[in-house]
Amino acid sequence: MPFFAVILVVAFVYILGSIRIIQEYERGVVYTLGRYTSNRGPGFRLVFLFVQRVLLVDMRIRTEDIPPQDVISKDNVSVKVNAIVFYRVVDPGHAVNKVEDFSMATSQLAQTTMRSVLGKHDLDEMLAQREELNEAVQEILDQQTEGWGIKITNVEIKNVDIDPTMVRAIAKQAEAERSRRAKIINAEGELQAAKQLDEAAAILAKRPETMQLRYLGTMSDFTNAKGNTIVLPLPMDLLGALNKIAAPAKK
Repeated sequence: MPFFAVILVVAFVYILGSIRIIQEYERGVVYTLGRYTSNRGPGFRLVFLFVQRVLLVDMRIRTEDIPPQDVISKDNVSVKVNAIVFYRVVDPGHAVNKVEDFSMATSQLAQTTMRSVLGKHDLDEMLAQREELNEAVQEILDQQTEGWGIKITNVEIKNVDIDPTMVRAIAKQAEAERSRRAKIINAEGELQAAKQLDEAAAILAKRPETMQLRYLGTMSDFTNAKGNTIVLPLPMDLLGALNKIAAPAKK
């Protein structure tokens, strides 16, 4: 075989071995003689053997499940909180060169950030303000991972587990709060009823005939009652008339 043909065969094999197919969701981080030189997009790419090396980085959104973390709330309540973090690589060169394992680093950073942020809030806020806490954790994570070429797209707190003894204490507190509200509502009802009675008494005092009609209505109610004993109230104006009659006799 002529020497020229050998050269062609070797060149063909070399070029064939240098072909790389990069998927649409991937980016290639290329090193030339050990030095980072460029990022390669999807499609048919040449990466020269023995001279260049390519690392493929998945650009799709990733999910990182944060295991349950022991958190002490601001009001000294111990809880276990777990969450899930959604993130993606926006700069593959930084993600590979700035941090050894960006997936592990993001997970560890999310754990420490979540403990730090939640520890500044009361238990009631953890249970009632999850959206605000999610946004706070996401903002801090996004700022710290920006230099790694990582974008935090979302953080979701899944569960806030409370110790059973604390659950009973919270139930007692809720029961006491419901009892307090019931007493307040009852007191407000009695106050309104007292105001209504006071207004009714003022009206009846101005119109004695209205009082007589009320008296007759009350007698009718007693007459229709099923009991054997009927007690009739004595009208106040009758007492006044008797006092007027008895006054001359006393003199």
